[in-house]
Amino acid sequence: MSKDNKKFDTDLIRDLALLLDETNLTEIELEQTDFRVRVARQISYDAPIHVAAPAPVAAPVAAPAAAPAAAPAAASAAVDAITSPMVGTAYLAAEPGAKPYVQVGDKVSVGQTILIIEAMKTMNHIPATKAGVVKQILVDDAQPVEFGEPLIIVE
Repeated sequence: MSKDNKKFDTDLIRDLALLLDETNLTEIELEQTDFRVRVARQISYDAPIHVAAPAPVAAPVAAPAAAPAAAPAAASAAVDAITSPMVGTAYLAAEPGAKPYVQVGDKVSVGQTILIIEAMKTMNHIPATKAGVVKQILVDDAQPVEFGEPLIIVE
């Protein structure tokens, strides 16, 4: 490998590492005829756990029974939720101004598109993983989402 190719490879790796940070991806792999590079990073799963911890856990002294009742309700909502299969930007409709794929009260079937997640300039149709009635939409249009983040509650 010549000095120029090594410089090119270093620049490419640096660019891919920056792309990881910009897109919140954990890994990128690029393969060409005589060249292959994989850039990956570890994710700390501690931060989302701490961020997701509900503030009402430290309930006021006057209502200690309210906090335990709220925690199971939030846990059951997360169980009923269809979650994001990837990191990206969630869109509730096919294009700006179009009718949303689903609205609260709509009946959905398994495999029906419920929203789109854009990841690396690719529009990914996200299907319902269970049939039922849409009870709540947990994301806004054009909102960034993380892997595993609850998107829509279907009962």
